[in-house]
Amino acid sequence: MLSRTADHLFWMSRYTERAENTARLLDVNYQTSLLPQSDAVALVGWQGLISISELMPAYTEKYGAVNARDVMDFMVKDETNPSSIVSCLTAARENARAVRGTLTTEVWETQNQTWLEVRRNLKAGVFERDPAAFFEWVKFHSHLSRGVTVGTMLMDEALHFMRLGTFLERADNTARLMDVKFHAVQSDFYGAASEKDQEYDFYHWSAILQSISGFEIYRKVYRDVIKPELVAELMMLRPDMPRSLLASLNEVVNNLGLLATERSSDTMRRAGKLCAELKYGQIDEILATGLHAYLTQFLDRVNDLGSHISRDFLVPLPN
Repeated sequence: MLSRTADHLFWMSRYTERAENTARLLDVNYQTSLLPQSDAVALVGWQGLISISELMPAYTEKYGAVNARDVMDFMVKDETNPSSIVSCLTAARENARAVRGTLTTEVWETQNQTWLEVRRNLKAGVFERDPAAFFEWVKFHSHLSRGVTVGTMLMDEALHFMRLGTFLERADNTARLMDVKFHAVQSDFYGAASEKDQEYDFYHWSAILQSISGFEIYRKVYRDVIKPELVAELMMLRPDMPRSLLASLNEVVNNLGLLATERSSDTMRRAGKLCAELKYGQIDEILATGLHAYLTQFLDRVNDLGSHISRDFLVPLPN
């Protein structure tokens, strides 16, 4: 397969997954902002969302002070922000159009229809009327795209590059979500919390689990009250949790193995090592050494892995 074709397929899937994960991140922030809390606490959540996305300079230059309405507009419909939902869906559609002949008709029509509908919905004010419903729409169309891809594409290199992009992006975004939200509530990690804090924390952790479609899974797996260390374990170390770091890295390693060449041996080693550390990791050890430090290092390594994948298989990234 031509490296340029592989590049378009890889990034089409990454952008589709990024749109979904941005919707998930915004949704959990929106839901937790509805809980009883001070303005200062709510502001920290919105600042964290912009910071972890590494978009604070771009946001500040255009909007100035951080507030919920402007952050939502910036991350949903601002076309000057390459990570906004509308920008991601546009980029996904453009990458799909560039390799139209490689895709099945169903995959292309799903990408194109999603792009047409998101622009129509934003123009009609659907997002402003009900942000939660809009975020659900974005997630549904990402699921639709992924299902159509798996259900209609030939199981060849094209599909493997698309799956590789999806799961590399998912690992990155799950780690970012954890890094933002696990530091918004500290009481469960640092000593006894007041009854009011515990009630707030329950709804906060519930919102985080729901943002990764993990609330019912948590209840089924642990059959226990929601505890932050178990939420962290579910999101990081459970191979049977579809959006966990380990499940995502398992898929990355599997698809890399199907695409492997002599040139990609170092990339396979890096992916395998990162996956093995999650597979044999213990949540108590990770929390003891510091969750933020672990996730920061994880994000750096995922970014490095993406660079090596680009070097080995795709159009080289500009220096």
